[in-house]
Amino acid sequence: MALPHFRPLHRGRAFICPSLPSPPISRARSPSNLRVACSAAFPHPKFQRPYTTVLIVPTGVGASIGGFAGDALPVARTLASVADCVISHPNVLNAAMLYWPMPNVLYVEGYALDRFAEGSWALQPVHQNKVGLVLDAGMEEELRIRHLQVADATRASLGLPVVEYIVTDAPLKVETWIDPKCGKSTGRIKHPDSLLRAVQTLVSHSHINAVAVVGRFPDDDIEDMEDYRLGKGVDSLAGVEAIISHLVVKEFQIPCAHAPAVSPIPLSTSLSPRTAAEELGYTFLPCVLAGLSCAPRYVTKKHGSLDGDCMVAGNVDSVMLPADACGGDGALAFARSMTNNKPLIIAVQENETVLDDTPEKFGIEVVKVLNYWEAVGVIAAHKAGVDPKALRREGINHIRCLSMSSSSDRKASLPSSSHDRVHSL
Repeated sequence: MALPHFRPLHRGRAFICPSLPSPPISRARSPSNLRVACSAAFPHPKFQRPYTTVLIVPTGVGASIGGFAGDALPVARTLASVADCVISHPNVLNAAMLYWPMPNVLYVEGYALDRFAEGSWALQPVHQNKVGLVLDAGMEEELRIRHLQVADATRASLGLPVVEYIVTDAPLKVETWIDPKCGKSTGRIKHPDSLLRAVQTLVSHSHINAVAVVGRFPDDDIEDMEDYRLGKGVDSLAGVEAIISHLVVKEFQIPCAHAPAVSPIPLSTSLSPRTAAEELGYTFLPCVLAGLSCAPRYVTKKHGSLDGDCMVAGNVDSVMLPADACGGDGALAFARSMTNNKPLIIAVQENETVLDDTPEKFGIEVVKVLNYWEAVGVIAAHKAGVDPKALRREGINHIRCLSMSSSSDRKASLPSSSHDRVHSL
C-alpha cells in the first residue's frame, strides 16, 4: 500500500492536514498565527499500562481523616480522578447512609487487601456480585425490619443484586473495648461459629459471591460517645467490625463488610460533620451493600492462576497511608516488595492516629508529605513519569557518580550464565 505524499513544509506557512478542510482565515489574525489540530487524523495510541494506587486508612485507630463516618471518601474521590485505578477498603469507602459510586475504585476488605499485598491473593474485577445478608439473631424485631427495608430499597431503587438473607442460629454477642496499651478499638464476638454457619448456608444454597453482616452492637452510654460525635477520639465500634469481616473473608475468601446495628441515639446540635453520616437514618447498611455489589472477587493460588484478567500486587504503583500507621501487614508487604515494580510509599503526616508505627521504626523507605493535597500531587507526578522531587525547590541534586570498581564488583558477583545472558541482549 502506497503511503500518501505530503508536500514539504515551508517556513512561514501553516501546515494543514490534507484530510482536513482549510479553516477560514479571519481578517483579525494573520495566517502565520493559525494552529490546526491534527489529533483526529493522527491518533496517538496509549502505550502505558494503567496506573494503580492503594489508599489505606486503618480501622479503629482514631485517624484524623478516615477515622469517622466516611470522612476519607473525599480523598478516594480525588485520587480516583488522578489514578487509573484505586484500591481501598470499607473503612475509607463506607459512609453509613452515604456512598459514592466510582467505577475505577476497587472495594477490598482489609484481610483480603493484606493477602493481596503479600502476593498470595489476586483481585478479579466483576460487573456485579450476588450479595447475601446475615442478620444477628440478637437484633430486636424493629431493628431487623429496618435493615430488611434497606435491603429491599437497594434492590428496588438501585437494582442491587441482594438475593437472600439469613438470621444466625444464636446471638453473636458482640463486645467492644479500647485497647489500653495502644488506644485503638477492638473487641470480640462470643459466638463466631454461629456467624460462620450462617455464611456457609448462604454460600451453599444461595450461591452468593459477597456477604454483608449486621451484628447487634451494645448501646454505649451517650457520654462515652460524646468525643466521637464531636469528631474527636476513636470509633469504639470499628475495631470489632474489622474482626468480624476478617473472620468471614479468611474462611470463605469472598468479599465481606459489616454494618453495626445500634439503637437510635438522641439528637445532637453540636454533631461534627465528619460523624453526621451515621445519624442520617436507622442503619449503616446502604454503603455496605453498594460496595459489595461490585467488589472484586478474591482469587487464591488454590483456586486458580493469579494472572490473566486478575490484578496482582505487582500492578500497584503507589501506596498512600498515614505516616504513623506503617506497621500493618499490607503496608509492610508493599514496602518490602521484591518485584521490579516496587510501589512508591507515600506517608501522610497530617493524618495522625493513636499508633506509633512510623516508617523509621520498620526501616521503610517512604515519601513523606504534609497532607493529602501534597500526596495527590506526588501521585500525579509519579503517574506522569516525573520524579516528585523535581517539583520542589532544590529537590534535585547533582547526579551521582558510580565508580568502575563498584561496577566490577557487581559483575564479579554474578554467576557466569547470568553474566553471559546480560551481555547477549
